[in-house]
Amino acid sequence: MPSTEVFEELRRYPIDSLNVEFQEYRHRKTGARHFHLAADDDQNAFLVAFLTVPQDSTGVAHILEHTVLCGSKNYPVRDPFFMMLRRSLNTFMNAFTASDWTAYPFASRNRKDYFNLLDIYLDATFFPNLNELDFRQEGHRLDFAESGDTSSSLMYKGVVFNEMKGAYSSPHARLMKQFSNSLYPTITYHHDSGGDPATIPDLSWEQLKDFHALHYHPSNAVIITYGDLPAEELQQRIEERALNEFEAIDVSSLAIPDEIRYDKPREITSSYPLAEDDTANRTHVALGWLLGRNDDIRKVLEARVMTDVLLDNSSSPLRHALETSDLGAAPSPLCGLDEDTREMSFAVGLEGSDPDKAQAVETLILDVLKNVADNGVPTESVLSVLHQLELSQREITGDGFPYGLQLALRTLTPALHGGDPVSALDFDDILGDLRRDAEDPSFIPGLIKDLLLDNAHRIRLVMSPDTQLAAKEEADEAKRLASLTAELNEQKREEIATLAAELDKRQAQEDDPELLPRVTLDDVPESLKFPEGQAQAIGELPTVWYHPGTNGMVYQQLISDLPAFDSEDTDLLPLYSMCIAEVGSGGRDYMQTQALQASVLGGLGARISTRSVLGNTTDLHSAMVLSAKGLSRNAGYISQLLNETMDSPDFSETQRIKDLISQVRIRRESSITGRGHALAMGAACSTTSASAALSHRWTGLHSIASLKTLDDKLQAEPGYIDELTSRMQKIHERIKSVDRNLLVVSDEDQREAVIQSVQNSGLLAAQQALLASDSSFAIDFDTGVTLQAWSTNAQVNYCAQSHVAVPAGHEDAPALTVLGEFLGNGYLHSAIREKGGAYGGGASYDGESSAFRFYSYRDPRLEETFNDFNESVNWLMNSTHELRAIEEAVLSVISRIDKPGSPAGEAISHYYAERYGRGVDYIQKIRKQVLAVNLADLQRVGEKYLSGSSVSKSVVGSPEKMKSLEGFQQFNV
Repeated sequence: MPSTEVFEELRRYPIDSLNVEFQEYRHRKTGARHFHLAADDDQNAFLVAFLTVPQDSTGVAHILEHTVLCGSKNYPVRDPFFMMLRRSLNTFMNAFTASDWTAYPFASRNRKDYFNLLDIYLDATFFPNLNELDFRQEGHRLDFAESGDTSSSLMYKGVVFNEMKGAYSSPHARLMKQFSNSLYPTITYHHDSGGDPATIPDLSWEQLKDFHALHYHPSNAVIITYGDLPAEELQQRIEERALNEFEAIDVSSLAIPDEIRYDKPREITSSYPLAEDDTANRTHVALGWLLGRNDDIRKVLEARVMTDVLLDNSSSPLRHALETSDLGAAPSPLCGLDEDTREMSFAVGLEGSDPDKAQAVETLILDVLKNVADNGVPTESVLSVLHQLELSQREITGDGFPYGLQLALRTLTPALHGGDPVSALDFDDILGDLRRDAEDPSFIPGLIKDLLLDNAHRIRLVMSPDTQLAAKEEADEAKRLASLTAELNEQKREEIATLAAELDKRQAQEDDPELLPRVTLDDVPESLKFPEGQAQAIGELPTVWYHPGTNGMVYQQLISDLPAFDSEDTDLLPLYSMCIAEVGSGGRDYMQTQALQASVLGGLGARISTRSVLGNTTDLHSAMVLSAKGLSRNAGYISQLLNETMDSPDFSETQRIKDLISQVRIRRESSITGRGHALAMGAACSTTSASAALSHRWTGLHSIASLKTLDDKLQAEPGYIDELTSRMQKIHERIKSVDRNLLVVSDEDQREAVIQSVQNSGLLAAQQALLASDSSFAIDFDTGVTLQAWSTNAQVNYCAQSHVAVPAGHEDAPALTVLGEFLGNGYLHSAIREKGGAYGGGASYDGESSAFRFYSYRDPRLEETFNDFNESVNWLMNSTHELRAIEEAVLSVISRIDKPGSPAGEAISHYYAERYGRGVDYIQKIRKQVLAVNLADLQRVGEKYLSGSSVSKSVVGSPEKMKSLEGFQQFNV
């Protein structure tokens, strides 16, 4: 049947600024909506989403997201999602549960692969098996502590249960949960769609199936596609594989009602668990307002403009007040506008405060708002915000997340909440209206009065640390389990044991992978297309140019090779690079500089770039990189501000630097539970190479502990900041004096304008005075086995194990890379996630660290996980393996190597790859070697590198569990 008889075309709308055509369709029989973003891009993307509105915090939407991916009508294997990850050349595969929607996105550049994944996703979402055993594995179940021993104590298990225990270890996650719970007292946002560990065990299998039947129906579905595949072809496949089996149903009951409004502000107090005894300066104080609906893009953009005028950068009035206040350490992570919920919200506050300062924090915030409402803001501040909106609309991103899916998610929110999806993608006309409104001095004051000061639906949330809360929550769980145990008769004990045995049997069963579609090595392209750089100096400044097509954006990076530093200054380099872009420059203070940057740039930052010398564990390529981007019309400002930042940063702004260090400390501390596995791996391999040691010192657990010590010292010794900034200035003088290179990424027609801007900026005059560095950057580091236990606020563990391997460029590196995928796919996923209950686990080879690492993420276990790491090697050496499994591991690696980025991102990556000896020839050689890896190679490198006794380990977890580890060095973070 032609797609026109199945889908009704509603409109076509070209969006020139994004180089796409928006096409809107409606499925005639069910009402399912299809939005297609037609683009000249072979990275085709797909997303199917459903409005999901849980009425409790059992995590039904989240657990359903997991369970639908455990087998379906046409693909009756228990783990099709993870199996397809390794049978595919996808550039992205995942599933998301948000507060009021659940989405299933993927992207691929391979046509065959795209349609394979399309079939899998449609079958999984519309026709899942929803097996009770899969629900018990992914959601929650009761089991005996000693599985099979009915006389042992009961415990809760489940992947989502442990995932959310990990999430609730983060104070920020608890803060966001409590904020939403308090601001929305009666509707779906009052509940945690991810699930509260205390409530998750209340969810039944029947409730899960009922939730799917109502919510996962085409009448409640939004399908969004992007790329160069025609909509008609996609619709025909969607109809054949799914929609033709459904009739329309009434889903009006899912519509989210307006929240019942408060008639006066409310004050809420809450707490979060803290393992440390010192609770001073650990409280969060935040104000929140419920705003209007998000279905009117004009109202959304007005709220966004107001928010950014107040909070965008350190010169913004409200952010400045928060950053410089002695009432707290840093602006709250809640600060900003949430426009994704049906009724938007605005939040602002401080973290690192105390409960008795709550009223003062509230007064500070309201006084700033009243002052802006009374006196307004400069028109330039509003135009600066509108400039940032224009830039975000124009820039083609996609380095971490495919650009097509980014556009799809921008489309999704208005599609679900009654707005116009086109308006979320094309708002140039509204920006023009807002620019005219910005000339009216009453524009921003009016918004602040209407949305905030005259809005009674406001909360003040005070969330304080409680050193006993973790123990209380554990006791409450133990009490609940004890009550359940007391009610168990022999029959119920046997039922629990039988369920566990059945689940073990299901987890152990060998599914037929050929029930699933796949691509093969024959589908892998022989070679890749790489960006092409051209070396053409500007005066005496060596410059490399890339012109990939940037939609009117210009990117410039100034690169200076690092000279040698002593160990103390080496540890200071990351803070130096963070501060140089945050202090004043060019004779301006930091507020003036931030305001200027926001008005003409899309961002300016600095970083230290290091890579190991290919084939070497001790030598490093190292550089200081100063980067900026902006619209092509502002190319002159990009060069000017790069030069001023390098030429005259003001490290005498000591209070600013002190505030920045406090803020980055809090951010780094709060990031631990979200990336604990990466931090644990960094600690475990910190003795294997110079690059790994440096990573642990600069961005790893060691750096977080050092940052806490430094911040505490700055608070206790007011004069120490002068010594610290003096060292930063000396570091800068050394970096400033060495030779530089320039990288430019732009549209080709901007080349002459960029040359002119560089010539006018002062960069060339500075280049003439530079010298080549007289010494290369290097570090000393300890080698040998390390065992590290890092205590933090966590209800679950993050385990890592490291084996000394070989550096990148070694002949065994390709086989080790494939081995990581092979062990993860074939053994560790089942052992650590499915059976062990961790949210994730796996293995990988890291050439920078010269190490092979194992890891687990949000893991309820410790020793058992390390046993699984070792057993995976025994499985490799002693089990029979199918050729298919090796091919799947190879495909996973090739998919990662071939993954595309944004045009600018690919150009920048190519530049540094060439700079560090990992350019086109190296990548093509590695691809060829990876494609040739066989089982004998895997077993050879497994025996050679993973069978020895020199094994390093690291664990991140609660103090109680860390102290139980014998022979481990104990650290706090």
